[in-house]
Amino acid sequence: MTATPVIDVHAHILTEEMMRLMRNEAPEIGPRLSEVDAEGGVLKVADIVQRPFPRGGWDLDKRLADLDFAGIDLQVLSNCPQTFLYEQDPALTAALSAVQNEAIADLVRKHPDRFLGIGTVALQDPKRAADELGRAVSKLGLGGIQIGSHVEGKNLDDPALEPVWSTAAELDAFILVHPQKTAAGDRTKDFYLKNLIGNPLETTIAAASLVFSGVLERYPNLKICFVHGGGFMPFQTGRMIHGWKERPECRKFIKESPEVSIRRLYFDTLTHYGPALRYLTDTFGSDHILLGSDYPFDMGTLECARQVREAGLAETDRDAILGGTAAGFFGVSGTVDAKAKAIA
Repeated sequence: MTATPVIDVHAHILTEEMMRLMRNEAPEIGPRLSEVDAEGGVLKVADIVQRPFPRGGWDLDKRLADLDFAGIDLQVLSNCPQTFLYEQDPALTAALSAVQNEAIADLVRKHPDRFLGIGTVALQDPKRAADELGRAVSKLGLGGIQIGSHVEGKNLDDPALEPVWSTAAELDAFILVHPQKTAAGDRTKDFYLKNLIGNPLETTIAAASLVFSGVLERYPNLKICFVHGGGFMPFQTGRMIHGWKERPECRKFIKESPEVSIRRLYFDTLTHYGPALRYLTDTFGSDHILLGSDYPFDMGTLECARQVREAGLAETDRDAILGGTAAGFFGVSGTVDAKAKAIA
């Protein structure tokens, strides 16, 4: 029996070899693991500490076993957000990005039946970023890049980023936008709200800045995916439309209703809630919803494919979300042998 491959577009990796190569470039930045046990460890990158950093983040055997358990055929590897390093010297970030991109491309070459890949760039230097995007796609064979939700406080509508958008449009590259260094303040320090609310807030600000700045009117075919179900943006589309009608600042750079640009965006499935997933699908179309696990982090899930299957969607919608649309983006042709799924 064959089936369209199940493709997870939102997953992060930082192998021990990647860490070693990055330390060779920048010993003072790391990354380094400590307090390692069977479940994971503590990751330190420059001044950023990730606790816990689950073992699947660096252990390929663990990752592959988890993919089999989750019923995921292909996983799109991207860097861990802790290694964006936009606060560092641009030349150093560019060198560390290149190291990670080459390592991800090597993993894809060694495991073409399990992995696809996207790169990372020094977004604080848009010219370098655009050049590395070109190299990642044209020379390394990666499908695009992952970028952070802002560049040290500058939103993604910063005019300096124009070379990145124009290059991505020219290459038909996939762009995954991931929250980092959230805007949420001291009021979110308790109850893990910095993540629970802060991450979706970051995603919403990033998406809104692209919509209202006109980036998506200038480049209507950009393939930009916002993780965690697009944050609050998909669920506040009506408010964005109303603001455009009523407020002149919302019309300054766009001629069309913001709904037009919002519908050009893509969102992953990581809502952890069937009704929210159904809303995304019903409102924006299954061809704009992509499977995402956020592997290996604690706010991700290995049940992402099962959640899609149990969301009460039509079969054609379910197939598009599980991998049909992503297969088109990443040039995956044909079918794969359907495995027995531990979660089905």
